[in-house]
Amino acid sequence: MVSRQRFFDDDLFLYNAAARVLYSEVRDLPIIDYHCHLDAHKIADNAALDDIGALWLAGDHYKWRAMRLCGVDEYYITGEAPYAQKFRKYAEILPKLAGNPLYYWTHLELQQIFGVNEPLNGDSAARIYAHANKRLQGMHVRDLLQQYKVQYVATTDDPASDLAAHGTYDGTTVAPTFRPDKLFLWEDAYLAQLGKAAGVSVKTLADVLTAVQRRLDFFVTKGCKISDHGMAKLPAAFASESEAQKIFENRKSVSAAQMDALNGFLLVWLSGEYKKRNMLMQLHLAPIRNLNPTMFARLGPDAGFDSIGDAQPLGEAAAFLARVRDEERPLTVVYTLHDGNLAGLAALSGAFRNVRMGAAWW
Repeated sequence: MVSRQRFFDDDLFLYNAAARVLYSEVRDLPIIDYHCHLDAHKIADNAALDDIGALWLAGDHYKWRAMRLCGVDEYYITGEAPYAQKFRKYAEILPKLAGNPLYYWTHLELQQIFGVNEPLNGDSAARIYAHANKRLQGMHVRDLLQQYKVQYVATTDDPASDLAAHGTYDGTTVAPTFRPDKLFLWEDAYLAQLGKAAGVSVKTLADVLTAVQRRLDFFVTKGCKISDHGMAKLPAAFASESEAQKIFENRKSVSAAQMDALNGFLLVWLSGEYKKRNMLMQLHLAPIRNLNPTMFARLGPDAGFDSIGDAQPLGEAAAFLARVRDEERPLTVVYTLHDGNLAGLAALSGAFRNVRMGAAWW
């Protein structure tokens, strides 16, 4: 297997001489990963790696989604099937994914980590599975981080997280990202959790803001440099602080438009707090989350049941950006899932200082 001609060569996706020159200049630089969902505890514990099936399929909802789209039974995705069987089922559908990033990620990992230079499919699955697991013997999480020269990892963390596992391990700094999506739901149980983490009894909007400030300060002590917001679209209205306080007090009975205005106040306020701490603000727009209620009840969030939402109204995006003076705005990166929104948001970003357009994802 290792001695066979390479399935992919080093010029994969490098279509001309200029591309090869540019890549040669950066290929050996350390990796700065500013957005990921890695488990900081596994890095801190330097968890052992012993099964490629578990490594690839225990929590990768991109692979899960591809398997579902190809008709694989859930028993082999998130069910109780042994990982050897799950790996085989993934291998069987992989040829159908040619052209999809998963196809290339999978084969590059096989080549670079396991020395496998042949296509993965139903016929090769058993021997590749055995070979990869043999190579994994004695391998740990940090071995992979060192192999790829990962210098900085920004995980995705709720404001109430204890961040106990964040730190620097064998040359890799694992820093948190402030992800306050739950805060925008204004649920009592979560606000109490946030207050407990911050040492604040949350009864008023001012208490909420104090709790958030304390948590931001704590995140910064752990190396946090980035915030991240995932939302279907930006708020369309913006309450004043006094209006926001009244909406907060009556949040059980106010209209959806009033709650949107409360969220508008909060998002603008947060942008100012990020600026004070020299943090970057990321805005991930246009996802629809947890579309399948049956599977959400069974598996929870981030299980492959999200999709592309509606386009962000450009006037509303401009209204949000205009709420903050250019010199008071943190560096802001806007991403969208909606292809039809890319050109408009990119053009819009040029009308405001410190606003950048990020690459689409998914």
